[in-house]
Amino acid sequence: MNAELILSEHIAAIVNTLYGLQTEPQSVVLQKTKKEFEGDLTLVVFPYVKASKAGPEQTAQQIGEALKARCADVHAFNVVKGFLNISFTDAFWLQTLKNMAATKHFGTKAAGSSGKTIMLEYSSPNTNKPLHLGHIRNNLLGYSVSQLLKTQGHHVIKANLVNDRGIHICKSMLAWKKFGNGETPKSSGMKGDHLVGKYYVEFDKAYKREIQELIAAGQSKEEAEKNAPMMKETQDMLRQWEAGDTATIDLWKTMNGWVYEGFTQTYNMLGVDFDKMYYESNTYLLGKELVQDGLAKGVFYKKEDGSVRIDLSKEGLDEKVVLRSDGTSVYITQDLGTAIERFKEFPELNQLIYTVGNEQDYHFKVLFKILEKLGYAWAKECYHLSYGMVELPEGKMKSREGTVVDADDLIHVMIQTARETTEQLGKTEGLAEHELQHLYITVGLGALKYFILKVDPKKKMLFDPKESIDFNGHTGPFIQYTHARICSILRKAESLFSTFEVNTSLTLHARERELIRSLYEFPAVLSEAANGYNPGLAANYIYELTKLFNQFYHDCPVLKEENEAIRKLRLSLSETTANVIKTGMNTLGIDVPERM
Repeated sequence: MNAELILSEHIAAIVNTLYGLQTEPQSVVLQKTKKEFEGDLTLVVFPYVKASKAGPEQTAQQIGEALKARCADVHAFNVVKGFLNISFTDAFWLQTLKNMAATKHFGTKAAGSSGKTIMLEYSSPNTNKPLHLGHIRNNLLGYSVSQLLKTQGHHVIKANLVNDRGIHICKSMLAWKKFGNGETPKSSGMKGDHLVGKYYVEFDKAYKREIQELIAAGQSKEEAEKNAPMMKETQDMLRQWEAGDTATIDLWKTMNGWVYEGFTQTYNMLGVDFDKMYYESNTYLLGKELVQDGLAKGVFYKKEDGSVRIDLSKEGLDEKVVLRSDGTSVYITQDLGTAIERFKEFPELNQLIYTVGNEQDYHFKVLFKILEKLGYAWAKECYHLSYGMVELPEGKMKSREGTVVDADDLIHVMIQTARETTEQLGKTEGLAEHELQHLYITVGLGALKYFILKVDPKKKMLFDPKESIDFNGHTGPFIQYTHARICSILRKAESLFSTFEVNTSLTLHARERELIRSLYEFPAVLSEAANGYNPGLAANYIYELTKLFNQFYHDCPVLKEENEAIRKLRLSLSETTANVIKTGMNTLGIDVPERM
């Protein structure tokens, strides 16, 4: 039962009859009634005032009276200035609950039902260091948006473009070659990505020492940075890699292999995965032919120094180099080629989404504009899912200096904090050791994911591990604990009833009505969160729903209710709430335990 659709059809018929209009139901604007007023949905009557030849309040009164006489589902209405607040009958909401309870995967659409295929790229790590807190936000955001898009019936291809080549990769390789003494993940006991990251930091230390020595010998800072032996050797190593030197390629493969093993462990802990892996080492030459095609079309032009550029000043952007004077490609050249290859590989693709931090906003504006100028109609379907940086109370992080918040360390801290908090609150009774370990991981990662995803992606955020795990705050553990509490109620009830039925002739308690109304909004919330690529909308909805359930449970006895019909209704309401919490948290990549 769609409340908006029911009202829209009746209201359109009413204003057409009363005022001689030709209003279509889809043009009727309804909104959720504000909390301070009584009602379920609100009609803004100003569009009909001219035709009614009456004031806003009188017009609202006329429509309200006609609506109550015409629609059996409308229980009452009230008028506040030019707003008509409409309340549905208890029978309507009880039937709505009955329908929701009977609908498998309520709120979501069948897989593939939209006929739309979307590729969503996220993670995109460098293989010279482990994943850090910034990567965590990227991975969680990308994975969650893919889950939300699936709820709308879209086919989603989760892609990862690994930055596995370039000068920064060679820095780790050179430092390991010079200072590593054959150290491996096995010999050191370190995860492979951590070991490689260690040598990225070692390179920076050695490079800075050399710069200081050259400055002391009389060179300027700029000269010293160019002439430092470590930098020259790194550049030489990159040339050897591009020339296919066997020893360089072998070392590159070995060290990248260590990193991939480490990444896999981190991805598994975060619960994210990918359908398609791309590697920059395979894609960095893509786009060079495209430049020649663009030159022929007059989209690009060649400067006197031999570089190839595009002038986007008329579009409010700058001049952009797409090929250097020595014929080598720049990053955007590769991105152009990769985008085109993806649409060739997946001709059914309707949209391509890039999950990348907001420091790359300009890059993607240029990328999409160039694709558009090259004549690719699908360029308008490319989207940059931009997000703000994550900071800790201590401030910003720097990879080269080794001051980043490592993803694995943070995950470990979260699990440990979950253990301590859970034990302090006495929520471990009756669980075996393996169940407790699983619970600590579930709660710790639930806290991490929820705290990050509840924030609008566009906003910069401050992450506080302790605040994120508060069982009574706006947190994942608060929601997880409520879900477990509902499951406990349902387990106890199973011995009393085989099914939880809804008698549509009952009178609803205010808390019951409030909770049913909130559950009814779930499909619209998922749709809005998916269309806006904003998991925060889903996260905050689930939190508000969880608070409403706790208020309902406080005011409305469930198992202790003496009237059997009311008891069954409240059990059905509890079960539907648990299902919506589980589905909603699943879109955030968060597990909800049944026991805590």
